[in-house]
Amino acid sequence: MIKKMWTSLHAKVHQTLKDSLILPHQSNILIAVSGGQDSLCLLKLIVDLQSKWGWKIAIGHCDHGWASDIGIADHVRELAYHWNIPFYLKVAEAMKETEAAAREWRYQSLVEIANKNEFTEVVTGHTLSDRAETLLYNLIRGSGSKGLGSLTWKRPLSNKISLVRPLLKVSRPETLAFCQQFDLPIWEDAVNANLDYARNRIRQQLLPYLKDHFNPNVESTLSQTSEVLKTESDYLESEANKILIASFNNSKQQLNRDILKPIPLALQRRVIRQFLEKIIIRKPNFEQIEETVNLINAPRRSRTSSFPGNIILEVEENYIIKK
Repeated sequence: MIKKMWTSLHAKVHQTLKDSLILPHQSNILIAVSGGQDSLCLLKLIVDLQSKWGWKIAIGHCDHGWASDIGIADHVRELAYHWNIPFYLKVAEAMKETEAAAREWRYQSLVEIANKNEFTEVVTGHTLSDRAETLLYNLIRGSGSKGLGSLTWKRPLSNKISLVRPLLKVSRPETLAFCQQFDLPIWEDAVNANLDYARNRIRQQLLPYLKDHFNPNVESTLSQTSEVLKTESDYLESEANKILIASFNNSKQQLNRDILKPIPLALQRRVIRQFLEKIIIRKPNFEQIEETVNLINAPRRSRTSSFPGNIILEVEENYIIKK
């Protein structure tokens, strides 16, 4: 039997959805449920808010096929059965035990389920705690502001399907308290305790240290910083793209230096990054971007060759040209 009660967290998420319009009325929603506290909290909230929003909902679960996953899919399936919610399952074959591979496969699997069953929104239980962890994770890896603000409220997964994260103002302690309040059967995933994974070390070691020694509200602070960086990065990306369109000749694979010279360095770097993403396919690193930025004001015949596939960029007259 599902307990029914309107809590402050219901009100908080309901207001967030009204303000942001990230989950429109009458949406067809696939809820990604791992079995952990955040996804169960999300599931209960969506179920309780369904009558107010007219959503069609279902549960999607991704089984990595790892030894640590044994039993989770059955647990989530049973939950869906008792709550009378349609359930969809994807099981991986020979999945590499890495964070990146698992994350990419999960999103691909959820898109496949959504496409097949005409869901337009895939909803996940990412919280402000996840947002703080992602900022730290990307900062340590050397990301720019785009990466630091990467955990967003909504983004496209395909032409027809959006990824939505309604809990980005909710902390992990809040989701735990909510699950306990409603006696939700949390599955404790052994993978979350494995300190071989960088995100687990950030969650279990780095963030507690920062809370104890620097700022007890560090998760909220970092989450807010991520929100600010995302907004600023989106604006700069848009402006950089306008400049790229004006300065890039696709057929000749060349960039007009005269258009780039007067603009600020922050925009030069973004234009160059977008340019390199077009011509070398792979995501360029900081050194490759800086070497190319230096060509904007370099003498004729200056060149850089630190790219894969023997690609060379050379200055000819007023242009940076791919050789």
